[in-house]
Amino acid sequence: MTDYSTLIDTETWAFIEKTNSFYPPDAVEMTVDEQRAVYDRMCQAFHAGHPEGLSMGTGWFEQREPHIRMRVYRPEAENAPAVVLYLHGGGFVVGGLESHDDVCAEIAARTGFDVLAVDYRLAPEHKHPAAFNDAMAVFEWLLSRSLPVLLCGDSAGGNLAAALAAAGRKNARRALGQVLIYPGLGGDVTTGSYVSHADAPMLSTRDVLFYHDVRGAAAGDPTAAPLADTDFSDLPPTVVITAECDPLSSDGETYRDRIIADGGKALWIEEPGLVHGYLRARHSVARARDSFTRIVNALSALGRGEWPADLARQKP
Repeated sequence: MTDYSTLIDTETWAFIEKTNSFYPPDAVEMTVDEQRAVYDRMCQAFHAGHPEGLSMGTGWFEQREPHIRMRVYRPEAENAPAVVLYLHGGGFVVGGLESHDDVCAEIAARTGFDVLAVDYRLAPEHKHPAAFNDAMAVFEWLLSRSLPVLLCGDSAGGNLAAALAAAGRKNARRALGQVLIYPGLGGDVTTGSYVSHADAPMLSTRDVLFYHDVRGAAAGDPTAAPLADTDFSDLPPTVVITAECDPLSSDGETYRDRIIADGGKALWIEEPGLVHGYLRARHSVARARDSFTRIVNALSALGRGEWPADLARQKP
């Protein structure tokens, strides 16, 4: 059994305890609406506000039915070389525009790129491929416009970003790059971190299987499990950043290896001692702060058409 007392530092334990304090002992018996309410309250407690010099607008993508709610974050500078399509985490069950609002705002402010966040439909009301179809519709629309598109997402959002990158790679215009943050990519749950970190704080392998079942995707569908694909060629330059104490970490390593094996460019960074969901800890945990800087630097480099080869060695 993994000894998390030696892997996880005091700051990260404080973050874990604060997160857990929002969930009652009988959380497993809560309805989906109750789970969403708790998750939203928890995210709000970590909300860091918006940087100065940033405009924001919320509206609807009306080019298809049902309409999709989305939010744009725009820095003062108007010469950005790319736009970031951000897809939030939450196991395809919880989360939305508010849960990752400050994350998107900070990415926009620190990269100088517009960030577009998508409020895709959630399970169990909307099974797979509802979330993928929503994200794909917005992605294709962005590709038809002037600026190149960077894909970015955390957890379930990282899954969606990878699925979009694969589905859109044959288009005349494709994603300029992708940055995936502790993504769940549908890896083998009987090996690697799924076993060594099966009972990790914040996310367990049991939780991963629960969210998979709720989503209702068929086995072997690469639009739901990007690692189920058999072809990893022609994917955009990819940076995957995972947490060491997370059952999903091996997915990032496997995805990196398969892209490279098929001739692509990919970098995998495992953040020591961090846990799933650490984006919310970027203002309270030094390790998470440093990782968020690497995420921002990866997006900035890829948006300029550069490969962030030294990202793992960067000291924020």
